[in-house]
Amino acid sequence: MSASEPTPTPIGRTVAVRVPATSANLGPGFDTLGLALSVYDELLVTTLDDDRVEIEVTGQGANAVPLDASHLVVRSMAHAFASVGRRMPGVRLQARNVIPHGRGLGSSGAAVVSGLLAAKGLLEIDGAGSGDGGLVIGDEALLRLATELEGHPDNVAPALFGGLTIAWMDETGPQHKKLLVHRGVSPVVFVPESTMSTSVARSLQPLQVPREDAVFNVSRSALLIAALIQSPELLLAATGDRLHQDYRAQAMPETDRLVRTLRAAGFAAVVSGAGPSVLVLADGPGRRLQAAEVAASVTDTPWDALMLAVDFKGGTVKEYAEGST
Repeated sequence: MSASEPTPTPIGRTVAVRVPATSANLGPGFDTLGLALSVYDELLVTTLDDDRVEIEVTGQGANAVPLDASHLVVRSMAHAFASVGRRMPGVRLQARNVIPHGRGLGSSGAAVVSGLLAAKGLLEIDGAGSGDGGLVIGDEALLRLATELEGHPDNVAPALFGGLTIAWMDETGPQHKKLLVHRGVSPVVFVPESTMSTSVARSLQPLQVPREDAVFNVSRSALLIAALIQSPELLLAATGDRLHQDYRAQAMPETDRLVRTLRAAGFAAVVSGAGPSVLVLADGPGRRLQAAEVAASVTDTPWDALMLAVDFKGGTVKEYAEGST
């Protein structure tokens, strides 16, 4: 093998990946704001000595996701290997999915980020000590690759970096800014049994909106940043929205009903991502318990209340050895 040829990824190496759920939009911040939450998908990826792809999935989506190279995690790994001119090895993927699928909690974004981080970990293990800086996939490249796969950066940015993220596109590609959330912000997510397609939800929105609605959302988005990082008492006012939630309400009547009921009771409730889950940004642990009591009174749809924290770390990858924790 010539010195210019890349060394094959070592066989039998395993990396462990952990990626948080995310909630995008947060009311007014449509396609811009995202929050990482303390629910995690985990996977182990081991390189094989041939081109096989072996997949084992437990938990969410175990009987619904493909078990071949079309699996989103595997496709994301292949995309990362190709981006640095490397051939992806065969892999054994063991996935433990906890993030609900099709509920507006960033499950597809988490899968994309999981695959990219797995590839990053394997490539960096491969290049350890070699001085080959091209094997390292940095944060900017990770966000670019994730956005190429997901189509927009609002979920993948917090999944990668944690915390509250502002994401935007410019002439050089996707960008992000991570912010730390005030410790008084206490999220609770109400998850129904029903699902919602992101593409269907997006199809319900108009191409143009009234000027006053645009101004309303600009003001609330600015206020929301202040509320989340400094002044949680402003969260109810800051989570008002006129750009997307009302238009999607027809497809999610029970979600719309719960959001309106909670907001009428003084809680900062919004549709989580494309829905149908509902996110409440409470200004303290006691307040989210009260929100759960209100949600329990909306009996047409059973809601699973997830009392969560803001994840500040984002996705992680590390080399795994049998028996390690």
